[in-house]
Amino acid sequence: MMTRAYMDHNATAPVRPEAAAAVARALTMTGNPSSVHNEGRAAHALIEEARINVAKLVNARPEEVVFTSGGTEAANLAIHLAATSLGVERLVISAIEHDCIRASAAASGLPVDVIPVSTTGLVDLEALESLLALPGKALVAVMAANNETGVIQPVDKAAEVARSHGALFLCDTIQAIGRLHVDFRALNADMLLISAHKIGGPQGVGALVLREGLPFDSMVRGGGQEKRRRAGTENVPGIAGFGEAARLVADPHDAELQHIKRLRDHLECRLCEVTPDVVIFGHDAERLPNTSLFAARGLDASTLLMALDLDGFAVSSGSACSSGKVARSHVLAAMNVDDELAKAAIRVSFGTENTAEEIDRLVASWARVYQRVRNKSLSETAGASTPAFAEVEH
Repeated sequence: MMTRAYMDHNATAPVRPEAAAAVARALTMTGNPSSVHNEGRAAHALIEEARINVAKLVNARPEEVVFTSGGTEAANLAIHLAATSLGVERLVISAIEHDCIRASAAASGLPVDVIPVSTTGLVDLEALESLLALPGKALVAVMAANNETGVIQPVDKAAEVARSHGALFLCDTIQAIGRLHVDFRALNADMLLISAHKIGGPQGVGALVLREGLPFDSMVRGGGQEKRRRAGTENVPGIAGFGEAARLVADPHDAELQHIKRLRDHLECRLCEVTPDVVIFGHDAERLPNTSLFAARGLDASTLLMALDLDGFAVSSGSACSSGKVARSHVLAAMNVDDELAKAAIRVSFGTENTAEEIDRLVASWARVYQRVRNKSLSETAGASTPAFAEVEH
């Protein structure tokens, strides 16, 4: 029986056993957290314990944490606040932001300026400075680390530039949490995005961390849950699992991160050995230790994904938020990568359970597909050079 290797942690990380246990315990509870009886108070206590753990994760205050259905809702809520209650007149977002930021910005009704990135995938701070020199109070959105390339962004400097121009600053830390140290206070951000399932918590729960004192206009209206910031009965099991995952990753272990980085470096070294023309995107920039995005010209990501899946490997072509479709990456387009190379891009993202032996098997599988495509190309080229009709000597 084939042993499968899961290498798509940036799409979703395996649920941590402790988080799953916290979900299971909460599912046995009966009370609505808004009820005043004993059962309701017990459910409410679970939520508040989780709120404390999530706040500690990013050095925020518990009252600054608003639970949502995930990172996408948190992003939509952040842009909604910018458009309705924070006095923002325009949005300035990086070209590599996740679609949840890009789509909600486009739908906000506010003018949107885009910060370009370098060919290595780093945000252009000089361009940000120029954009913020234009009139109108702005909200700047720059992610901590890109979900496709893993390139770590200079968010501390971007936040400083935003502050110097009186702009608000929103940071998507969804991929960074658990892999980098994230400090809401030190970053001096106004809003952070967090998602539970990227850190080993359950899917369908996340949080917007909102600086205390900012005006608030609810996007989901109804009851008084989340201090009237998000109506609706809370997802108690999901929030409990989120809180437990947050507690476990609050202090990333250097040994685990070094293990993951060694796996990534081993993968890229082996790829270069078997595929001389492989391109590793963002390799000249500082990246998340677990993420590698690479391509070889002439290959096709859809074909590669199917072949690797059949060989037992779960990898992706980039963002996992496109209904299973392999679409052109706006991130690679922003990095000025041509269409032919971009359509071949494969992302591998590791966890602590992955091994060097799995990587060697992955590279062998990749090499088989690569060689098959190359042989087909050579055969077609040779066929094209042969005349359709040869003259016969009598």
